[in-house]
Amino acid sequence: MAASPPAPVQSLALPPRTPPSGFRVLPAEEIAGMVETTVDSQRLPKISPSGWLPWIANARRFDPAGPPARVGLLVINLGASEAAMRRAIEELPGEVSLAFLAGTPDLPRWLALARERGHESYLMLPIADQGAAERGVRPIEATVDAAENLRRLRAVLARGEGYVGLVVSSPDRVTQTDETMRPLVSEIAERGLALVEINPAPGSASIQRLTEEFGAGYARSTDVLDYKLAGDNVSGNLDRLVAWVGESPPDRQPRHAFGVVQPEDEAIDAILAWHRRREASPTVSLVPLIGHFECRDACMARMRLQPAQLRP
Repeated sequence: MAASPPAPVQSLALPPRTPPSGFRVLPAEEIAGMVETTVDSQRLPKISPSGWLPWIANARRFDPAGPPARVGLLVINLGASEAAMRRAIEELPGEVSLAFLAGTPDLPRWLALARERGHESYLMLPIADQGAAERGVRPIEATVDAAENLRRLRAVLARGEGYVGLVVSSPDRVTQTDETMRPLVSEIAERGLALVEINPAPGSASIQRLTEEFGAGYARSTDVLDYKLAGDNVSGNLDRLVAWVGESPPDRQPRHAFGVVQPEDEAIDAILAWHRRREASPTVSLVPLIGHFECRDACMARMRLQPAQLRP
């Protein structure tokens, strides 16, 4: 009797799904033109010869015809738990943006899978991250010189491809030190990437001023939804954010804001429950993080080099 064929090996990849239509489809030469291969074989993002910025090319597009008030959601620090990361990618709506730890094992595959599910992706910039070294990444520090911090930044950028930019979470001595951040923000802008800052402190932020100076896309959130504010849980804080966005006075510009959560079951459950309620009666538009960016004069000058970037 002939031997039975061996059982197929189970793939580690997530089940296939039709690729989303929310991302730009660019010619292969444009995609290749947004990668620089260094002498030590690092693959780093860059502005393409024709002017395409990676933060625009890799962003998820959205329909501007929905309710004018916009809310966004960003899940940060993905990668420490594979189960939580898989659940966020698989279950959350594609409009929810995801930010991965740079030391996430097999990061390029997870970035690709997130894109297949419709999620706009970011990398966490490791600052004051005690666990970064254990994941093979050296954090940005105020105690090392600018050249070393630039080497560390480039090592982070080379961990994957197809992301929009970097996320800086929580104010820190490093992020408030102009001497430390100036060369890093300059490098990020020159490579056509964006910066997202999570900073609940009131007032203008030094990182915001640097992005304006160097011409990087910038977004900021003061809404950390898994903080326990006045006894509220994630669901309550999300409802409060959505209510504030939806209360735009008729004589003013519609409001927009995005909230930030850690990849925990409570947060994912709250987002899914809110999304089901919203689908029945949408009062605000749920848009990816790209819908919350600002692009000032120097940033707009870069975008105009490739006019296709200005089209929604």
